[in-house]
Amino acid sequence: MSFTGKYELQSQENFEPFMKALGLPDDQIQKGKDIKSISEIVQDGKKFKFTVTTGSRVLKNEFTIGEECDMELLSGEKVKAVVQMEGNNKLVTNLKGIKSVTELNGDTITHTMTMGDLTFKRISKRI
Repeated sequence: MSFTGKYELQSQENFEPFMKALGLPDDQIQKGKDIKSISEIVQDGKKFKFTVTTGSRVLKNEFTIGEECDMELLSGEKVKAVVQMEGNNKLVTNLKGIKSVTELNGDTITHTMTMGDLTFKRISKRI
């Protein structure tokens, strides 16, 4: 199953409390909460390129399954991470105390981030 495609954000849960916990300023949180972001994923075997465009902000991450890479967090901070694949439709990694799971089911991607007892969930559909 290939992740390649463009996906538009359909819904998100716990955006504001999660972004506050990450340390984002309130003005950025307010700007970002209603913007429909577009995620573009290019998968070439075990190599992935993720580009998430939210308004004027573009977040790009590239990684190879099982290899350490530098990833940029939503806060702009760069961290080292290793992304693993579970089955053929789930990407899992830990970023500085945040567990990130990206799961593809048909034309829907569900991205769940968990930090302590706080969970942030985004659902995007292929466009």
